[in-house]
Amino acid sequence: MNGTMQFRRRALIRIATTLATGASAGLVGFDAAALDRPAGPVILTVSGALNTHNDANTAAFDLALFERLPQHSFSTRTPWYPQPRKFNGVLFAELLKVLDSQASSVRAVALNDYRVDIPADDLLRHDAMIASRLDDKPIAVRDKGPLLIIYPFDARPALRTAVHYSRAIWQLRGLELR
Repeated sequence: MNGTMQFRRRALIRIATTLATGASAGLVGFDAAALDRPAGPVILTVSGALNTHNDANTAAFDLALFERLPQHSFSTRTPWYPQPRKFNGVLFAELLKVLDSQASSVRAVALNDYRVDIPADDLLRHDAMIASRLDDKPIAVRDKGPLLIIYPFDARPALRTAVHYSRAIWQLRGLELR
């Protein structure tokens, strides 16, 4: 085998290995640079039981970094919006994968220091997400943003309970993974 063929073979092996590693982590297409340090104002700080950091022992996200994570969307009605609204954001399952976390509970903290403890299993089982967009637009603070935890209430009517509404925290600023 000549030098050019050996180089191409090694390059193909590296590409295949990278793709296989990403697929096994469920992150094919994820931009690994998403955990660079934030360049803009931090909108979410995640601390606690996580193995991937970008700021000391935490993961800090500005809006651009957060929106480089795998995005999902669903429409649902809430007690705050009588008509169905479209929410875009990151599923908790994806966030935990990115942060390499096996957390069993999450303490969510809002801008006004409202706090709620949520079993991680509840967030995962019900496909809860951290939404950064409402009807395809960034969520303003006055409209419950910049981030909020939202459950697919219309897809799963059993979630229409006081417990789950209290876990749908808006103006989210921090998560402590436990």
